[in-house]
Amino acid sequence: MSVFVDRSSRVIIQGFTGQHATFHAAEAMAGGTNVVGGVTPGKGGSTHLDRPVFNSVAEAVAETGADVSGIFAPPQVAVDALLEAIEAGIRVAVIIADGVPVQDMVRTKRYLTGRSTVIIGPNSPGIITPGECKVGIMPSHIYRKGRIGVVSKSGTLNYEAVAQMGKLGLGQSTCVGIGGDPVNGVDFRTVMQAFEEDDETDIVVLIGEIGGNQEVEAARWASHYMNKPVVGFVAGASAPRGRRMGHAGAVISGESDTATAKLDAMEALGLYTVRNPADIGDAVLRAIKETGEHHHARAGP
Repeated sequence: MSVFVDRSSRVIIQGFTGQHATFHAAEAMAGGTNVVGGVTPGKGGSTHLDRPVFNSVAEAVAETGADVSGIFAPPQVAVDALLEAIEAGIRVAVIIADGVPVQDMVRTKRYLTGRSTVIIGPNSPGIITPGECKVGIMPSHIYRKGRIGVVSKSGTLNYEAVAQMGKLGLGQSTCVGIGGDPVNGVDFRTVMQAFEEDDETDIVVLIGEIGGNQEVEAARWASHYMNKPVVGFVAGASAPRGRRMGHAGAVISGESDTATAKLDAMEALGLYTVRNPADIGDAVLRAIKETGEHHHARAGP
C-alpha cells in the first residue's frame, strides 16, 4: 500500500491531447504508470498515445474504470475539469495548473462535502510512487523506490530533497506536492496521516514555506499522533513581509507566518528541523540512525 496512488491506479489525463499533457503522459507511461485513456472534449472516439480519447470524464470512467485523473487544463477551466472528475467519482484528482482562481477552489471545497475525492493541488507538481505511478510533471528519473514519504508545497524543493536522498542511497515511498496556493486540496496534515498509516513509509519529510499555518498545524498533529520521525524544512527565511514569493499562498501576513517562526514551532514540537535546504538529505539520514529505521529506509536496487 502506498499513499493515494500505486501500481493498481487506473489513470486518465484531462486535456490529454495538449502538448504538456502528451509529454508528461508519455513519460509516466514509460515509467510504468497505468494510463488507461484521456479526455479532450470534441475528440472522443479518437486515440492518442495508443490510448482512447473520450469527450467526458464520465465516459472515460465508464469505459476504462479509471479512478485517478491528472488535470492538465488551463487555470481558468481547471476547476470545471475538477468538478467533472469529482462528479464522475474519480478517487484522486491532481491539478497541475498555476493561477487557478482562489474563489473557484473555495467553492469546490464546499461542493466536496460528503464526497470522497482526494484533490492534490492546484499549482502542484503532482504525486509519484516511484516505479509504480506518476501523475504530474516531476522528473521521474530522480525518484527511486524506498521508504521515505515526502510532502511539499514546493515542486523544486521536493526535487532537491529527493536528489539529495538519492545520493545517500535513500528512496521514497510516495512524494506528494500539495501545491502552494492559499486554498488547496489535501493539506500537510491529511498527507501526514496517510503516511502514518502506510506500512511502507518509515520517515516523513515535510517541506513548507512562508504563509499560512498548515505547517505548524501538521507538526502539532504529528507530535501527538505520529510514531514515525518527521524531518521539517520551511522555505523563505529571507522573504520580506507582505510580498508574495513564488507561490500564491507564500506571503507573510503575521508573526507566525515567517519561516523562522514555523521552524521554531516545529523544533519545539520535536520534529527534526532543517534550516538550510542543502541539509535535508543529511537530516533524513540522522533521523534514520537515531530511530533505528536504517535497514528499512534504504532504497531498493
